[in-house]
Amino acid sequence: MIVIFDLDGTLIDSAPDIRAAVNRMLADEGQAPLDLPTVIGFIGNGLPRLVERAMAARGLDVSRHMALTRITLDFYNAVSPALTRTYPGVPQALESLRAAGHRLALCTNKPEAPARAILADMGIARHFAVVVGGDTLPVTKPDPAPALECLRALGGGAAAYVGDSGVDAETARAAGLPFLLFTEGYRKEPVAALPHASAFDDFALLPALVEALAGVRA
Repeated sequence: MIVIFDLDGTLIDSAPDIRAAVNRMLADEGQAPLDLPTVIGFIGNGLPRLVERAMAARGLDVSRHMALTRITLDFYNAVSPALTRTYPGVPQALESLRAAGHRLALCTNKPEAPARAILADMGIARHFAVVVGGDTLPVTKPDPAPALECLRALGGGAAAYVGDSGVDAETARAAGLPFLLFTEGYRKEPVAALPHASAFDDFALLPALVEALAGVRA
């Protein structure tokens, strides 16, 4: 079975490093920092959208959006992965899934190069045969194209999508994939508001959920 993963808020808790980069950009603009819950609320639709939301929160000139996005990305690349960590049990779950013969892909709105770098920094890059980032294709999640590109690159077949947010739930729905919801990430909506095949709060539970889906879809 192909298992497609989101990154931020699903495999890794990267919000502290994202916040540090955003606040460095804001400091350069003479603006007050944003707190962590606010930045977490901005995560999910890619870095440009996050920067747009941060700019709006501080009343910055929207005409400078592209420049400030690049500055924020540069700051992020400089600080990450100082505070970023995988969620507990992630490395073990990925190892177990691959050992069982499942093929793994990453589908994230983070730009591809930083996504690959953070996978390497966290020691989990070897598990992913395919990485589709926010700048790999002309569109980003929740458009289904990035998830479908993961399927295409891995030769197709039964698949599931693992994520933590409404963006991920919509991506899975649009791609026609069952959604496994990690409830401890950056979700803004109640669990019940997001359509999902299963929800889990511990990555130790994920391999069994994938096996159950694989049996249903065999």
